[in-house]
Amino acid sequence: MPSARKPMRYGHTEGHTEVCFDDTGSCIVTCGSDGDVRIWENLDDDDPKSINVGEKAYSCALKNGRLITAVSNNTVQIHTFPEGAPDGILTRFTMNANHVVFNSDGTKIAAGSSDFMVKVVEVTDSSKQKTFRGHDAPVLSLSFDPRDVYLASSSCDGSVRVWKIADQTCTTSWPLLQKCNDVINAKSICRLGWQPGSGKLLAIPVDKVVKLYRRESWDSQFNLSDTFITQPLNVVAWSPCGQYLAAGSVDGGVVVWNVETQECIERMKHEKNYSICGLAWHPKYRQIAYTDTEGNLGLLENIGDGKKPNDKVASTVTKDYDDLFDGDDDDYLKGEMIEPQSSPKAGANDDDGGDDDLVPTSGHLRMAMIDDDDNSVDIGMIKANSSLREREDDDDDDQTSGFPALPPPSTQQPFYDGPKPTPKQKPFQSGSTPAHLMHRFMVWNSVGIIRCYNDEQDNAIDVEFHDTSVHHATHLPNSLNHTMADLSTEAILLACESAEELASKLHCIHFSSWDANKEWTVDMPKDEDIEAVCLGQGWAACATSALLVRVFTVGGVQKEIFSLPGPVVSMAGHGEQLMIMYHRGTGFDGDQCLGVQLMELGKKKKQILHGEPLSLTKKSYLTWVGFSAEGTPCYVDSEGIVRMLNRGLGNTWIPVCNTREHCKGKSDHYWVVGIHENPQQLRCIPCKGARFPPTLPRPAVAILSFKLPYCQVTTEKGQMEEQYWRSVVFHNHVDYLSKNGYEIDENTKNQSVKEQQELLMKLFALSCKLEREFRCVELADLMTQNVVNLAIKYASRSRRLNLAQRLSEMAVEKASELAMAMEDEEEEEDFRKHLSAGYSNSATEWRRPPVRNVQQNQEMEDAEETDAYEEVEETPEVQNQRPNPFSKGATSAEVTTPKSVLIASSSQGRVNPFKVSSNKKDPVVPSANVLDTMSKYSKKTSLSSSRAVNKQNPPVIKPLIPKPKSKQALAASFFQVRTPNSSEKTVEEREEKAGNESHEVKATAPENTENKRPKTGFQMWLEENRANILMDNPDLNEAEVIKEGMSRFRMLSSEDRMVWTEKAKGGTVNDLTEDKKRKHPTADEDEAKKNHEQKSEDSSLSKKPKPLDQSTNVRLSAFAFKQS
Repeated sequence: MPSARKPMRYGHTEGHTEVCFDDTGSCIVTCGSDGDVRIWENLDDDDPKSINVGEKAYSCALKNGRLITAVSNNTVQIHTFPEGAPDGILTRFTMNANHVVFNSDGTKIAAGSSDFMVKVVEVTDSSKQKTFRGHDAPVLSLSFDPRDVYLASSSCDGSVRVWKIADQTCTTSWPLLQKCNDVINAKSICRLGWQPGSGKLLAIPVDKVVKLYRRESWDSQFNLSDTFITQPLNVVAWSPCGQYLAAGSVDGGVVVWNVETQECIERMKHEKNYSICGLAWHPKYRQIAYTDTEGNLGLLENIGDGKKPNDKVASTVTKDYDDLFDGDDDDYLKGEMIEPQSSPKAGANDDDGGDDDLVPTSGHLRMAMIDDDDNSVDIGMIKANSSLREREDDDDDDQTSGFPALPPPSTQQPFYDGPKPTPKQKPFQSGSTPAHLMHRFMVWNSVGIIRCYNDEQDNAIDVEFHDTSVHHATHLPNSLNHTMADLSTEAILLACESAEELASKLHCIHFSSWDANKEWTVDMPKDEDIEAVCLGQGWAACATSALLVRVFTVGGVQKEIFSLPGPVVSMAGHGEQLMIMYHRGTGFDGDQCLGVQLMELGKKKKQILHGEPLSLTKKSYLTWVGFSAEGTPCYVDSEGIVRMLNRGLGNTWIPVCNTREHCKGKSDHYWVVGIHENPQQLRCIPCKGARFPPTLPRPAVAILSFKLPYCQVTTEKGQMEEQYWRSVVFHNHVDYLSKNGYEIDENTKNQSVKEQQELLMKLFALSCKLEREFRCVELADLMTQNVVNLAIKYASRSRRLNLAQRLSEMAVEKASELAMAMEDEEEEEDFRKHLSAGYSNSATEWRRPPVRNVQQNQEMEDAEETDAYEEVEETPEVQNQRPNPFSKGATSAEVTTPKSVLIASSSQGRVNPFKVSSNKKDPVVPSANVLDTMSKYSKKTSLSSSRAVNKQNPPVIKPLIPKPKSKQALAASFFQVRTPNSSEKTVEEREEKAGNESHEVKATAPENTENKRPKTGFQMWLEENRANILMDNPDLNEAEVIKEGMSRFRMLSSEDRMVWTEKAKGGTVNDLTEDKKRKHPTADEDEAKKNHEQKSEDSSLSKKPKPLDQSTNVRLSAFAFKQS
């Protein structure tokens, strides 16, 4: 008995109409755009029951006496069935839902909406909802996996996704459909379906074929097609037994296949060729109800009766369906199931699903499809007669997805199984959302936001500035259909691709221009399309499909043009810097192969990065490229890793944040909009279930912190190391900017160095406590001179005399290093004056390296000991006697040589100009305050008290108190050409110090074990001559006495000074007083020691014994340096 088709019935007004059967199949239920649900007892029912559910019903589903409808007020409602009584609202969207479905047992429903959301709601408790975000356009259709593990969805963004219901993550996504901006414009509504029962296969209508994908492996098993189908398929529906699959097309065709044999068993054409938009199988009989877009209902009966499927095959299907498409079951296919295999129809229909009688056609189609491959026909014939069916289906997929057909893994030809090339990433603008969206961000950066609206009413661009003092918000028409944009504080840059007649254009709105003409446009040459644009300070650039980068001034003058080695991916500008990312080659196995160029387009044009390979996480692609607000290049990949250029380590890239660590769900992402180094902030927008935000509602910006991926950051040591290096990396820009002539805020600079030195000091204390003295020395190598002094005190106080000795040697070395660098600089400046102007430029350049080196020595552990330093240590006397070429300029008012036994602090009289972090802002505070000011960590100290105590001018000479010197002079000392006067003194003073210190250290070594420290010649001389000085100047305070004494000591001939030095060496003078003096500090030290043992580890970083009348600093110095 052949299949029969009854005449169609008018059911609803014209528009999308859907159909389903009730659980028993006793009635047919339809819904349509008139907002009614009709219940038909059969197709001949002249008076169907009608329930009005809303203004317009988009979709309905029925199970367990519950009728679910998606209606035009953006809700999904529930009605009782068949009574039709309203039973509440299950969920709401911001736009209408396009499809609702039940799961297999009727406990949950899924709804997909035009606001890009998919929701799964429990029918009995609508508060239990799960939202699936990730589609970038309206959702077309949904299908529940019969086992309730997965949910499939198709969308106008061209993708079909499979979601894992339990954790709302996207398991896989296939770009199968044509992109469109709304359901009404979709070529097909792509109603997909899982195979009932096992859920082994997912059927997806794609153009004129039905693609079947295998569960879990998610690879394409085979395609079902038929020459009868001439237009795209709209819907698919499985028979309840899972054996047959029906599909309806947009021109009214209905086709039914036996899935297992892949043979077409039924074809039917709509009487008026209207588009089929609803298909439903009867739960018990071989009937299909179908509806069209004009509101009609039809019924197809007795399907497949003309060709009753072989019973044996049917039993095999039920028994072993699961194994049918396993890649490795060839024997099974060759053996038991030879019947369907050997049928010529099955063979011929494999690829193109030709009509039963049209075997030649399918052969011809095959040739047409791959006519570039000579062997394809023969292989096709071989395949048709062999049992390689499923391999062939794989092939087929390759063909349809645009890859050439691969030969079968048979003996005829070898099969390539190596790494597969990765499709190249398309060019993108940082901070933009995909171009196919109707409402999208063209750019969101630290200056503002550019949005593009492209719908029926309007094609326009809105520009909004974060700071309206830059410019007011602007609304621009978008008649040229611009797709790319960038925004700076000077201009708006737009670009469009070429159309049929129109060239690709670059359009700039230079709103900061002072003349009346604010806009200019440049047309690209024929067949050259702009692919990326960016703005810098005073310039704009675009990269084109001709692999060219074109640079313009912001006023529209064409400037340099240069070629790129590969297609551009993205570009970014900031100030004078231009960064371009491009394809260096083809990546494999999911990896992109990108290169990066970084150029400076200032007065001196130079390339910083010459196309070095870009590091990306495995299997990821680039998602954002830009600069921090301070001008450091950064980029983000699709795995959420943010990398920043580390200028302090030879322009390498360092990962500074992993945004995935901050995400709650697997499919959540952060969309980066800006990066700040000071304060350390990553500004981004959290996107739930998506990679980018919708334009409405306006997304909120979140701020993430940075974290370098150091090891063991849960421990105190790891944490401080991470903080230290993060501080170093995030302050590299200070050097870069000051080198390039920008003004730097001294305060932040000092703050950063203080912070770094604090961390080093804490690490030092920690290592001391753990008795890792070698590590202590390594840490001290990174410290500034003042902090080394502190470390020496700490070591002495902890009774680590060997360590203190080594550190003092290091300190001497550091001092002489500084002196050398200073001396070089002075000499340069000296002969710069005498040289002709022609050389002056190079002199400036020579001036830079020493500065850089010293910084690196202190920050990057690169200290190298040169002969010069060793010389200083070995021959202190020579150093002292050598007449100093600069000494004539020394006046008593400004020179301050400290009376230091161990080491002269670099902050005497002048802050170390080579240290990024010198304490320039308040030189009067003792440099030792690195520990004092750790109020956060100290349990007993407060900053104010320690400073207050320091102010009391105690009678102890504190070698670590820098002399007050005007702030301007200090700041100037680094950033301006120095006058020889001030610096000559400093150099001289440094040399003198270095000389004194180095020989004193040598002298101390033997006595160190008894904890004694000899005096310097100057100290002895001062003790004897103090009275005279005070007699001449009775109102001097202690520090001024030293100053005055120093200048007098300098007046002595070098022979006299040597005599005093010899005396000091001999240690003959004042032995008795020496002993008395030692007693007090030792007692102090014991008390400190006791305290040290009691305190916990972190407070050990800033210990204070109960204050008597002096600050810890004073007491420490009393211990480390002899009191006078």
